[in-house]
Amino acid sequence: MLAIILALYTKNIMLSLFGGIFLGLYFLNDYSIVSTLSATVDLFFSLVSQAWILKTLAFAILVGSVMELMQKSGGINGFVSFMTHKTKLVNSPRSALLVSYCIGVLIFIESSITSLIAGAVGKPLCDKEKVPHAKLAFVCDSTSAPISSLIVLNGWGALLLGLIATQIQTGIIEGDNVSLLLHSVMYNFYAISALIVTFLAVWFNINIGPMKHAKASLAKTAYHVNSQVSMNYMLIPIFLMIAFVFVFLYITGEGNMLKGSGSTSIYYTMLATLSVMFIYYVGTKNMSVNTYAKSAYIGAKKLFPIALILLFAFAIGEVTVDLKTGQYLASLANNNLSVVFLSAVIFLLSSVISFSTGTSWGTFSIMIPVAVPMAVGMDADVTLAIAAVISGGVFGDHCSPISDTTIISSLASDCEVIEHVKTQLPYALISGLIALAMFILFGFMTLNNS
Repeated sequence: MLAIILALYTKNIMLSLFGGIFLGLYFLNDYSIVSTLSATVDLFFSLVSQAWILKTLAFAILVGSVMELMQKSGGINGFVSFMTHKTKLVNSPRSALLVSYCIGVLIFIESSITSLIAGAVGKPLCDKEKVPHAKLAFVCDSTSAPISSLIVLNGWGALLLGLIATQIQTGIIEGDNVSLLLHSVMYNFYAISALIVTFLAVWFNINIGPMKHAKASLAKTAYHVNSQVSMNYMLIPIFLMIAFVFVFLYITGEGNMLKGSGSTSIYYTMLATLSVMFIYYVGTKNMSVNTYAKSAYIGAKKLFPIALILLFAFAIGEVTVDLKTGQYLASLANNNLSVVFLSAVIFLLSSVISFSTGTSWGTFSIMIPVAVPMAVGMDADVTLAIAAVISGGVFGDHCSPISDTTIISSLASDCEVIEHVKTQLPYALISGLIALAMFILFGFMTLNNS
Protein backbone atom coordinates (compact mmCIF):
# COMPACT_ATOMS: atom_id res chain seq x y z
CA MET A 1 0.00 0.00 0.00
CA LEU A 2 2.80 2.41 0.90
CA ALA A 3 4.68 1.67 -2.34
CA ILE A 4 1.55 2.24 -4.44
CA ILE A 5 0.56 5.48 -2.62
CA LEU A 6 4.12 6.86 -2.84
CA ALA A 7 4.29 5.98 -6.54
CA LEU A 8 1.09 7.87 -7.27
CA TYR A 9 2.04 10.85 -5.06
CA THR A 10 5.80 11.28 -5.73
CA LYS A 11 5.93 9.81 -9.27
CA ASN A 12 9.34 8.40 -8.22
CA ILE A 13 9.04 4.65 -8.73
CA MET A 14 12.39 3.70 -7.12
CA LEU A 15 11.72 5.74 -3.98
CA SER A 16 8.23 4.22 -3.79
CA LEU A 17 9.43 0.65 -4.15
CA PHE A 18 12.16 1.20 -1.57
CA GLY A 19 9.62 2.67 0.87
CA GLY A 20 7.45 -0.44 0.55
CA ILE A 21 10.45 -2.77 0.89
CA PHE A 22 11.77 -1.00 3.98
CA LEU A 23 8.38 -0.92 5.73
CA GLY A 24 7.78 -4.62 5.00
CA LEU A 25 11.21 -5.55 6.38
CA TYR A 26 10.55 -3.31 9.41
CA PHE A 27 7.47 -5.46 10.20
CA LEU A 28 9.39 -8.68 9.59
CA ASN A 29 12.23 -7.62 11.90
CA ASP A 30 10.17 -6.83 14.99
CA TYR A 31 10.16 -3.06 14.41
CA SER A 32 13.93 -2.77 14.84
CA ILE A 33 15.56 -0.11 12.62
CA VAL A 34 19.03 -1.68 12.95
CA SER A 35 17.77 -5.15 12.04
CA THR A 36 15.75 -3.69 9.18
CA LEU A 37 18.81 -1.93 7.70
CA SER A 38 20.79 -5.16 7.93
CA ALA A 39 17.92 -7.16 6.39
CA THR A 40 17.64 -4.64 3.52
CA VAL A 41 21.31 -5.13 2.63
CA ASP A 42 20.97 -8.92 2.95
CA LEU A 43 17.87 -8.92 0.73
CA PHE A 44 19.58 -7.13 -2.15
CA PHE A 45 22.71 -9.27 -1.85
CA SER A 46 20.48 -12.35 -1.92
CA LEU A 47 18.68 -11.14 -5.06
CA VAL A 48 21.83 -10.35 -7.05
CA SER A 49 23.25 -13.76 -6.16
CA GLN A 50 20.36 -15.50 -7.96
CA ALA A 51 21.23 -16.40 -11.55
CA TRP A 52 17.73 -15.90 -12.99
CA ILE A 53 17.49 -12.37 -11.57
CA LEU A 54 20.92 -11.39 -12.89
CA LYS A 55 19.97 -12.74 -16.33
CA THR A 56 16.70 -10.80 -16.30
CA LEU A 57 18.51 -7.58 -15.34
CA ALA A 58 21.15 -8.21 -18.01
CA PHE A 59 18.34 -8.77 -20.52
CA ALA A 60 16.86 -5.34 -19.71
CA ILE A 61 20.26 -3.66 -20.20
CA LEU A 62 21.12 -5.58 -23.40
CA VAL A 63 17.74 -4.67 -24.91
CA GLY A 64 18.90 -1.06 -24.69
CA SER A 65 21.94 -1.96 -26.80
CA VAL A 66 19.80 -3.69 -29.44
CA MET A 67 17.35 -0.79 -29.67
CA GLU A 68 20.13 1.83 -29.91
CA LEU A 69 21.93 -0.18 -32.61
CA MET A 70 18.75 -0.59 -34.67
CA GLN A 71 18.23 3.16 -34.47
CA LYS A 72 21.87 4.01 -35.32
CA SER A 73 21.90 1.60 -38.27
CA GLY A 74 19.01 3.44 -39.92
CA GLY A 75 16.87 0.30 -40.00
CA ILE A 76 14.01 1.85 -38.00
CA ASN A 77 14.04 4.94 -40.20
CA GLY A 78 14.01 2.67 -43.27
CA PHE A 79 11.00 0.82 -41.87
CA VAL A 80 9.16 4.08 -41.13
CA SER A 81 9.92 5.28 -44.68
CA PHE A 82 8.67 2.00 -46.14
CA MET A 83 5.45 1.99 -44.12
CA THR A 84 4.61 5.67 -44.63
CA HIS A 85 5.90 6.50 -48.11
CA LYS A 86 6.39 3.36 -50.19
CA THR A 87 3.35 1.38 -49.06
CA LYS A 88 1.36 4.18 -47.32
CA LEU A 89 0.14 1.54 -44.82
CA VAL A 90 0.75 3.93 -41.95
CA ASN A 91 -0.93 7.25 -42.71
CA SER A 92 -2.96 7.92 -39.55
CA PRO A 93 -2.77 7.58 -35.74
CA ARG A 94 -4.97 4.47 -36.01
CA SER A 95 -2.66 2.66 -38.44
CA ALA A 96 0.43 3.62 -36.40
CA LEU A 97 -1.05 1.99 -33.29
CA LEU A 98 -2.40 -1.01 -35.23
CA VAL A 99 1.16 -1.94 -36.22
CA SER A 100 2.10 -2.26 -32.52
CA TYR A 101 -1.21 -4.01 -31.76
CA CYS A 102 -0.55 -6.64 -34.44
CA ILE A 103 3.02 -7.16 -33.20
CA GLY A 104 1.69 -7.58 -29.65
CA VAL A 105 -0.77 -10.25 -30.80
CA LEU A 106 1.50 -12.12 -33.20
CA ILE A 107 4.61 -12.33 -30.98
CA PHE A 108 3.35 -14.38 -28.05
CA ILE A 109 6.53 -16.20 -27.06
CA GLU A 110 7.61 -13.86 -24.21
CA SER A 111 5.68 -10.88 -22.86
CA SER A 112 8.75 -8.70 -22.17
CA ILE A 113 10.16 -9.12 -25.67
CA THR A 114 6.67 -8.56 -27.13
CA SER A 115 6.33 -5.22 -25.33
CA LEU A 116 9.81 -4.12 -26.27
CA ILE A 117 9.47 -4.94 -29.97
CA ALA A 118 5.99 -3.40 -30.19
CA GLY A 119 7.30 -0.26 -28.51
CA ALA A 120 10.51 0.00 -30.55
CA VAL A 121 8.65 -0.38 -33.85
CA GLY A 122 5.64 1.71 -32.87
CA LYS A 123 7.40 4.71 -31.27
CA PRO A 124 8.75 6.35 -34.46
CA LEU A 125 5.46 5.67 -36.27
CA CYS A 126 3.49 7.19 -33.37
CA ASP A 127 5.84 10.20 -33.22
CA LYS A 128 5.26 10.82 -36.92
CA GLU A 129 1.48 10.65 -36.48
CA LYS A 130 1.60 12.61 -33.19
CA VAL A 131 0.21 9.75 -31.07
CA PRO A 132 0.90 10.12 -27.30
CA HIS A 133 3.44 7.65 -25.94
CA ALA A 134 0.93 6.85 -23.18
CA LYS A 135 -1.43 5.34 -25.75
CA LEU A 136 1.40 3.31 -27.29
CA ALA A 137 2.34 2.01 -23.81
CA PHE A 138 -1.31 1.04 -23.26
CA VAL A 139 -1.33 -0.95 -26.53
CA CYS A 140 2.01 -2.66 -25.72
CA ASP A 141 0.95 -3.63 -22.18
CA SER A 142 -2.62 -4.65 -23.08
CA THR A 143 -1.56 -7.06 -25.82
CA SER A 144 1.67 -8.67 -24.55
CA ALA A 145 0.56 -10.25 -21.25
CA PRO A 146 -3.00 -11.14 -22.39
CA ILE A 147 -1.82 -12.90 -25.54
CA SER A 148 0.94 -14.69 -23.59
CA SER A 149 -1.69 -15.99 -21.16
CA LEU A 150 -3.96 -17.13 -24.02
CA ILE A 151 -1.44 -18.80 -26.35
CA VAL A 152 0.51 -20.69 -23.72
CA LEU A 153 3.42 -21.99 -25.83
CA ASN A 154 5.78 -20.01 -23.62
CA GLY A 155 7.01 -19.54 -20.04
CA TRP A 156 3.48 -18.73 -18.88
CA GLY A 157 2.31 -22.13 -20.06
CA ALA A 158 5.27 -23.85 -18.43
CA LEU A 159 4.52 -22.30 -15.04
CA LEU A 160 0.77 -23.00 -15.20
CA LEU A 161 1.29 -26.59 -16.35
CA GLY A 162 3.63 -27.16 -13.40
CA LEU A 163 1.19 -25.68 -10.89
CA ILE A 164 -1.73 -27.74 -12.24
CA ALA A 165 0.46 -30.88 -12.33
CA THR A 166 1.19 -30.39 -8.62
CA GLN A 167 -2.55 -30.42 -7.88
CA ILE A 168 -2.91 -33.66 -9.88
CA GLN A 169 0.06 -35.32 -8.15
CA THR A 170 -1.33 -34.51 -4.70
CA GLY A 171 -4.62 -36.16 -5.68
CA ILE A 172 -6.73 -33.02 -5.39
CA ILE A 173 -7.88 -33.28 -9.01
CA GLU A 174 -7.72 -35.91 -11.74
CA GLY A 175 -6.93 -35.62 -15.41
CA ASP A 176 -4.21 -34.30 -17.68
CA ASN A 177 -2.61 -30.93 -16.94
CA VAL A 178 -2.38 -29.99 -20.64
CA SER A 179 -6.10 -30.53 -21.30
CA LEU A 180 -7.05 -28.76 -18.05
CA LEU A 181 -4.95 -25.73 -19.01
CA LEU A 182 -6.34 -25.62 -22.56
CA HIS A 183 -9.90 -25.72 -21.20
CA SER A 184 -9.04 -22.97 -18.71
CA VAL A 185 -7.66 -20.73 -21.46
CA MET A 186 -11.12 -20.70 -23.09
CA TYR A 187 -12.46 -19.00 -19.91
CA ASN A 188 -9.62 -16.45 -19.67
CA PHE A 189 -12.15 -13.62 -19.92
CA TYR A 190 -9.89 -10.74 -18.87
CA ALA A 191 -7.28 -11.48 -21.53
CA ILE A 192 -9.97 -11.83 -24.21
CA SER A 193 -11.81 -8.66 -23.18
CA ALA A 194 -8.55 -6.67 -22.85
CA LEU A 195 -7.58 -7.54 -26.44
CA ILE A 196 -11.05 -6.57 -27.72
CA VAL A 197 -11.22 -3.34 -25.68
CA THR A 198 -7.72 -2.34 -26.82
CA PHE A 199 -8.56 -2.97 -30.47
CA LEU A 200 -11.78 -0.92 -30.21
CA ALA A 201 -9.92 1.91 -28.43
CA VAL A 202 -7.39 2.01 -31.27
CA TRP A 203 -9.86 1.59 -34.15
CA PHE A 204 -12.38 4.18 -32.93
CA ASN A 205 -9.79 6.43 -31.22
CA ILE A 206 -11.56 6.12 -27.86
CA ASN A 207 -9.84 8.28 -25.24
CA ILE A 208 -11.28 8.06 -21.74
CA GLY A 209 -10.16 9.42 -18.39
CA PRO A 210 -6.55 10.68 -18.20
CA MET A 211 -5.90 9.45 -21.77
CA LYS A 212 -7.90 12.48 -23.00
CA HIS A 213 -5.14 14.72 -21.65
CA ALA A 214 -2.14 12.64 -22.82
CA LYS A 215 0.12 14.72 -25.05
CA ALA A 216 2.14 13.62 -28.06
CA SER A 217 5.92 13.85 -27.70
CA LEU A 218 7.28 17.27 -28.65
CA ALA A 219 10.80 15.91 -29.09
CA LYS A 220 11.90 15.64 -32.67
CA THR A 221 12.50 12.10 -33.86
CA ALA A 222 16.19 11.37 -33.48
CA TYR A 223 16.64 9.37 -36.67
CA HIS A 224 19.02 11.48 -38.74
CA VAL A 225 20.31 8.65 -40.89
CA ASN A 226 19.50 8.17 -44.55
CA SER A 227 15.95 6.89 -45.04
CA GLN A 228 17.22 4.86 -47.99
CA VAL A 229 18.92 2.45 -45.59
CA SER A 230 17.27 -0.98 -45.78
CA MET A 231 14.66 -1.76 -43.14
CA ASN A 232 16.34 -5.19 -42.88
CA TYR A 233 18.68 -3.62 -40.34
CA MET A 234 15.63 -3.51 -38.06
CA LEU A 235 13.67 -6.55 -39.25
CA ILE A 236 16.53 -9.07 -39.03
CA PRO A 237 17.33 -8.32 -35.33
CA ILE A 238 13.61 -8.54 -34.49
CA PHE A 239 13.32 -11.88 -36.30
CA LEU A 240 16.43 -13.12 -34.49
CA MET A 241 15.01 -12.13 -31.08
CA ILE A 242 11.87 -14.15 -31.77
CA ALA A 243 13.66 -17.16 -33.30
CA PHE A 244 16.39 -17.37 -30.66
CA VAL A 245 13.84 -17.46 -27.82
CA PHE A 246 12.37 -20.62 -29.36
CA VAL A 247 15.84 -22.09 -29.85
CA PHE A 248 17.03 -21.44 -26.29
CA LEU A 249 13.74 -22.57 -24.73
CA TYR A 250 14.22 -25.83 -26.64
CA ILE A 251 17.86 -26.13 -25.51
CA THR A 252 17.25 -25.25 -21.83
CA GLY A 253 14.19 -27.52 -21.77
CA GLU A 254 16.30 -30.40 -23.18
CA GLY A 255 13.99 -30.85 -26.14
CA ASN A 256 10.78 -29.59 -24.48
CA MET A 257 10.18 -25.86 -24.95
CA LEU A 258 7.52 -25.81 -22.22
CA LYS A 259 10.16 -26.89 -19.70
CA GLY A 260 12.75 -24.33 -20.82
CA SER A 261 14.07 -21.52 -18.61
CA GLY A 262 12.56 -18.17 -19.55
CA SER A 263 15.22 -16.02 -17.86
CA THR A 264 18.10 -18.00 -19.38
CA SER A 265 16.47 -18.03 -22.81
CA ILE A 266 15.87 -14.28 -23.04
CA TYR A 267 19.40 -13.55 -21.74
CA TYR A 268 21.12 -15.76 -24.32
CA THR A 269 18.70 -14.50 -26.97
CA MET A 270 20.00 -10.95 -26.50
CA LEU A 271 23.65 -12.07 -26.53
CA ALA A 272 23.14 -14.13 -29.70
CA THR A 273 21.20 -11.31 -31.39
CA LEU A 274 23.92 -8.77 -30.59
CA SER A 275 26.58 -11.13 -31.94
CA VAL A 276 24.78 -11.59 -35.27
CA MET A 277 24.06 -7.85 -35.45
CA PHE A 278 27.78 -7.17 -35.05
CA ILE A 279 28.66 -9.47 -37.96
CA TYR A 280 25.82 -8.08 -40.12
CA TYR A 281 26.26 -4.37 -39.40
CA VAL A 282 30.05 -4.32 -39.55
CA GLY A 283 30.24 -6.87 -42.38
CA THR A 284 27.93 -4.80 -44.62
CA LYS A 285 29.85 -1.61 -43.67
CA ASN A 286 26.73 -0.08 -42.12
CA MET A 287 28.92 0.97 -39.18
CA SER A 288 32.48 0.58 -37.91
CA VAL A 289 33.51 -1.60 -34.97
CA ASN A 290 34.04 1.56 -32.92
CA THR A 291 30.58 2.94 -33.78
CA TYR A 292 28.98 -0.44 -32.98
CA ALA A 293 30.69 -0.63 -29.57
CA LYS A 294 29.88 3.01 -28.76
CA SER A 295 26.19 2.62 -29.72
CA ALA A 296 25.85 -0.63 -27.74
CA TYR A 297 27.33 1.08 -24.67
CA ILE A 298 25.05 4.14 -25.00
CA GLY A 299 21.97 1.91 -25.31
CA ALA A 300 22.94 -0.20 -22.30
CA LYS A 301 23.61 2.94 -20.25
CA LYS A 302 20.16 4.33 -21.09
CA LEU A 303 18.38 1.26 -19.74
CA PHE A 304 20.55 0.70 -16.66
CA PRO A 305 18.06 2.67 -14.47
CA ILE A 306 15.29 0.34 -15.72
CA ALA A 307 17.32 -2.66 -14.55
CA LEU A 308 17.55 -1.06 -11.09
CA ILE A 309 13.79 -0.51 -11.01
CA LEU A 310 13.26 -4.18 -11.93
CA LEU A 311 15.62 -5.20 -9.10
CA PHE A 312 13.52 -3.15 -6.65
CA ALA A 313 10.34 -4.72 -8.08
CA PHE A 314 11.79 -8.20 -7.44
CA ALA A 315 12.74 -7.12 -3.90
CA ILE A 316 9.24 -5.96 -2.96
CA GLY A 317 7.93 -9.23 -4.40
CA GLU A 318 10.20 -11.15 -2.00
CA VAL A 319 9.01 -9.04 0.94
CA THR A 320 5.32 -9.63 0.18
CA VAL A 321 6.00 -13.38 -0.01
CA ASP A 322 7.71 -13.31 3.40
CA LEU A 323 4.82 -11.29 4.83
CA LYS A 324 2.42 -13.91 3.39
CA THR A 325 0.36 -11.12 1.83
CA GLY A 326 -1.21 -13.45 -0.73
CA GLN A 327 -2.15 -16.16 1.74
CA TYR A 328 -3.73 -13.58 4.05
CA LEU A 329 -5.85 -12.08 1.27
CA ALA A 330 -6.86 -15.56 0.08
CA SER A 331 -7.91 -16.51 3.63
CA LEU A 332 -10.47 -13.70 3.57
CA ALA A 333 -12.56 -15.72 1.09
CA ASN A 334 -15.65 -17.20 2.72
CA ASN A 335 -15.73 -21.01 2.46
CA ASN A 336 -19.55 -20.90 2.60
CA LEU A 337 -19.67 -18.78 -0.54
CA SER A 338 -22.26 -19.72 -3.18
CA VAL A 339 -20.76 -21.77 -6.02
CA VAL A 340 -22.29 -19.25 -8.46
CA PHE A 341 -19.92 -16.53 -7.25
CA LEU A 342 -16.87 -18.73 -6.60
CA SER A 343 -14.97 -17.95 -9.81
CA ALA A 344 -15.86 -14.24 -9.52
CA VAL A 345 -14.45 -14.11 -5.96
CA ILE A 346 -11.33 -16.00 -7.06
CA PHE A 347 -10.92 -13.47 -9.87
CA LEU A 348 -11.23 -10.53 -7.44
CA LEU A 349 -8.86 -12.10 -4.90
CA SER A 350 -6.27 -12.84 -7.59
CA SER A 351 -6.61 -9.26 -8.86
CA VAL A 352 -5.99 -7.78 -5.39
CA ILE A 353 -2.99 -10.05 -4.77
CA SER A 354 -1.49 -9.29 -8.18
CA PHE A 355 -2.04 -5.54 -7.74
CA SER A 356 -0.52 -5.60 -4.23
CA THR A 357 2.51 -7.69 -5.17
CA GLY A 358 3.05 -6.52 -8.75
CA THR A 359 3.44 -10.05 -10.11
CA SER A 360 1.00 -12.18 -12.08
CA TRP A 361 3.24 -15.26 -11.92
CA GLY A 362 3.54 -14.96 -8.13
CA THR A 363 -0.26 -14.69 -7.96
CA PHE A 364 -0.64 -17.89 -10.00
CA SER A 365 1.71 -19.67 -7.59
CA ILE A 366 -0.26 -18.46 -4.55
CA MET A 367 -3.82 -18.79 -5.83
CA ILE A 368 -3.95 -22.01 -7.90
CA PRO A 369 -3.21 -24.17 -4.80
CA VAL A 370 -6.04 -22.21 -3.07
CA ALA A 371 -8.54 -22.03 -5.94
CA VAL A 372 -8.41 -25.66 -7.11
CA PRO A 373 -9.24 -27.25 -3.71
CA MET A 374 -12.00 -24.63 -3.22
CA ALA A 375 -13.54 -25.58 -6.58
CA VAL A 376 -13.27 -29.31 -5.84
CA GLY A 377 -14.75 -28.89 -2.35
CA MET A 378 -17.72 -26.95 -3.73
CA ASP A 379 -18.16 -29.29 -6.74
CA ALA A 380 -17.54 -26.35 -9.09
CA ASP A 381 -15.87 -26.24 -12.51
CA VAL A 382 -12.12 -26.50 -11.81
CA THR A 383 -11.12 -25.08 -15.21
CA LEU A 384 -13.27 -21.99 -14.57
CA ALA A 385 -11.53 -21.49 -11.20
CA ILE A 386 -8.08 -21.81 -12.82
CA ALA A 387 -9.13 -19.33 -15.52
CA ALA A 388 -10.27 -16.89 -12.82
CA VAL A 389 -6.79 -17.04 -11.25
CA ILE A 390 -5.11 -16.39 -14.63
CA SER A 391 -7.48 -13.54 -15.49
CA GLY A 392 -7.15 -11.93 -12.05
CA GLY A 393 -3.37 -12.25 -12.13
CA VAL A 394 -3.11 -10.43 -15.46
CA PHE A 395 -5.73 -7.80 -14.49
CA GLY A 396 -4.09 -6.85 -11.18
CA ASP A 397 -0.66 -6.84 -12.81
CA HIS A 398 -1.93 -4.44 -15.49
CA CYS A 399 -3.23 -1.98 -12.90
CA SER A 400 -0.20 -2.09 -10.58
CA PRO A 401 2.51 0.61 -10.73
CA ILE A 402 5.01 -1.79 -9.12
CA SER A 403 4.65 -4.49 -11.80
CA ASP A 404 7.68 -5.37 -13.93
CA THR A 405 5.50 -5.66 -17.07
CA THR A 406 4.09 -2.17 -16.40
CA ILE A 407 7.63 -0.83 -16.09
CA ILE A 408 8.86 -2.62 -19.24
CA SER A 409 5.89 -1.41 -21.33
CA SER A 410 6.56 2.15 -20.17
CA LEU A 411 10.23 1.82 -21.03
CA ALA A 412 9.50 0.42 -24.50
CA SER A 413 7.21 3.34 -25.30
CA ASP A 414 9.33 6.08 -23.67
CA CYS A 415 6.47 6.92 -21.30
CA GLU A 416 6.57 7.76 -17.58
CA VAL A 417 5.50 4.75 -15.48
CA ILE A 418 2.87 6.66 -13.48
CA GLU A 419 1.43 8.30 -16.60
CA HIS A 420 1.12 4.85 -18.17
CA VAL A 421 -0.63 3.46 -15.06
CA LYS A 422 -3.10 6.37 -14.88
CA THR A 423 -3.95 6.38 -18.59
CA GLN A 424 -4.29 2.59 -18.88
CA LEU A 425 -6.36 2.10 -15.71
CA PRO A 426 -9.82 3.05 -17.10
CA TYR A 427 -9.46 0.61 -20.02
CA ALA A 428 -8.21 -2.15 -17.68
CA LEU A 429 -11.16 -1.54 -15.33
CA ILE A 430 -13.63 -1.84 -18.22
CA SER A 431 -12.04 -5.16 -19.26
CA GLY A 432 -12.01 -6.25 -15.61
CA LEU A 433 -15.72 -5.51 -15.14
CA ILE A 434 -16.54 -7.46 -18.33
CA ALA A 435 -14.48 -10.39 -17.04
CA LEU A 436 -16.18 -10.24 -13.62
CA ALA A 437 -19.63 -10.30 -15.26
CA MET A 438 -18.61 -13.26 -17.42
CA PHE A 439 -17.37 -15.25 -14.42
CA ILE A 440 -20.69 -14.64 -12.62
CA LEU A 441 -22.63 -15.60 -15.77
CA PHE A 442 -20.67 -18.81 -16.26
CA GLY A 443 -21.06 -19.54 -12.55
CA PHE A 444 -24.83 -19.53 -13.08
CA MET A 445 -24.52 -21.59 -16.26
CA THR A 446 -22.37 -24.30 -14.64
CA LEU A 447 -24.78 -24.42 -11.67
CA ASN A 448 -27.74 -24.93 -14.00
CA ASN A 449 -25.86 -27.57 -16.00
CA SER A 450 -25.09 -29.52 -12.84
